[in-house]
Amino acid sequence: MRVVTELGLVEGELPSMNGAQAEGCSPVASAYAEGHDVCRPVKPRTIAKSLAIGNPADGYFALDVVRTTGGGMSAVSDGEIVEGMDLLARTEGIFAETAGGVTIATLKRLAADGIVRPDERVVAYVTGHGLKTLDAVEPTVGPTAVIPPTLDAFHEAFPPDELEN
Repeated sequence: MRVVTELGLVEGELPSMNGAQAEGCSPVASAYAEGHDVCRPVKPRTIAKSLAIGNPADGYFALDVVRTTGGGMSAVSDGEIVEGMDLLARTEGIFAETAGGVTIATLKRLAADGIVRPDERVVAYVTGHGLKTLDAVEPTVGPTAVIPPTLDAFHEAFPPDELEN
């Protein structure tokens, strides 16, 4: 991490870096929790397919960054992933894919554990859109109305005067 400051990419104190993985594929988080420097490969079993890398080539470096910056790392269940997606959608209007659910659910856990403090400024990287992983939330959410694809049908289901409130 010294290289980052030496190149002038970050001024001042380095931020704490935290890591997030799904429990169904968490070789880095498991190594962190167990105090190991090497990640043991696992067979992925999670709804977070974009993060399901059972033998990450850079696991050692991820462990090093979290440890040297004083951060934390955790893994969350598939249920927590869906809850994280729902929390982000309800509170921020952002429909994230399952990887975003992992990020938000892990942030919630790290905050509950006191690793991320209430007075800290936090940047949560959420880059994938929820339309990529509809199957993950399909059992828990659904349309509020099914209407024919016409403007008249839309106005009948959602009268304009009700939408203004």
